[in-house]
Amino acid sequence: MARYVVIGAGIVGLATAHRLTEEHPDAQVTVLEKEPRVAAHQTGHNSGVIHAGVYYQPGSLKARLCRAGSASMVRFCADHGIPVEVCGKLIVATDESEVPRLRALHERAVANDLPVRLISGDEAREYEPHVRGVAALHVASTGIVDFTAVCTTLAALVEKAGARVRLGTRVTALTTRGAEQVVGTTDGDVVADVVVNCAGLYADRIARLAGITPPARIVPFRGEYFELRPDRRDLVRGLIYPVPDPRFPFLGVHLTRMIDGSVHAGPNAVLATAREGYSWGRVDVRDVVDLASYPGLWRLARGHLGYGLTEVRRSLSRRRFAQSLARLVPEVTAADLVPSAAGVRAQAIAPDGRLVDDFLILRRDRQVHVLNAPSPAATSSLEIARHIVADLPVPAG
Repeated sequence: MARYVVIGAGIVGLATAHRLTEEHPDAQVTVLEKEPRVAAHQTGHNSGVIHAGVYYQPGSLKARLCRAGSASMVRFCADHGIPVEVCGKLIVATDESEVPRLRALHERAVANDLPVRLISGDEAREYEPHVRGVAALHVASTGIVDFTAVCTTLAALVEKAGARVRLGTRVTALTTRGAEQVVGTTDGDVVADVVVNCAGLYADRIARLAGITPPARIVPFRGEYFELRPDRRDLVRGLIYPVPDPRFPFLGVHLTRMIDGSVHAGPNAVLATAREGYSWGRVDVRDVVDLASYPGLWRLARGHLGYGLTEVRRSLSRRRFAQSLARLVPEVTAADLVPSAAGVRAQAIAPDGRLVDDFLILRRDRQVHVLNAPSPAATSSLEIARHIVADLPVPAG
């Protein structure tokens, strides 16, 4: 009987385990998760958006898996009774200087074979009456869902198929012994034929436990959110995004109606002082030393110092945060915003300071390491799992 171990019970890990149980129903599949629950970190703190794949380089793994994943995620939710809505979104040019970038984004979306349409500011207000802009890109296939609910369902399916999800079990070692992979944990060793590392924020450290020098390092960025007061939710019907500036690494703050009807605003992106740094007060000495000693981070900082300072200033000022949102919806004020839970994005950065744009999956013999899977990984998770499992070595016997 083939034995598979998946490290991490976020959405990519659970989707991979689910795919394994489907492709190899006679195999022994074990999921190891250090937290007492599934979806404890990136998956459980994201925006709940099923992305269409507008932003990604045509032909890239992100572009291909996101487009396929948005469709398969909607089907999965419909099949399993998980609330989901394909509501579409607007990417709004707030002045004429942004229109060329919007047109370039439209060309990229068309190259990715997505249902998109360039519209005027007046047409945009037919979708979002309170938005203000000179033009917009309407993306019909964007949706919303609760990805934690998806993970709960995946975990139940995995266990129903006979696999084990071991919570509260931290991986402490990963060694090869002949043809076997020995995964050391806080609850004893687990022996496998194949190991898949989907540890998210800790994926590079798990790879190093295996003796691998990853081609990039995880750097945590905290995504800070507000939400609109309940009596102001009528300002937003769906999803409203700014036109991203390609000079900068993130999309900018936006407005997102969640599947529960709340409207989230954000994320503001600042460097976190811990891999689980959900607030300014959370500092992990090891993580800080890791960051401070990494040349790639310093090279990134030199290239984006002004952008970073803008994010920090906005992090410290609700008024500045509201002003950014008001570029899209002028009626939003600081008084309309209440704090919401933050998330942490596990972003891989190369030694030369480049943000790794695409999903990064490293295969070594009987190990697979998912070393970069930030957004749109939740959207793409079922297809990432398909991609991983399709090329796994088949153990003898």
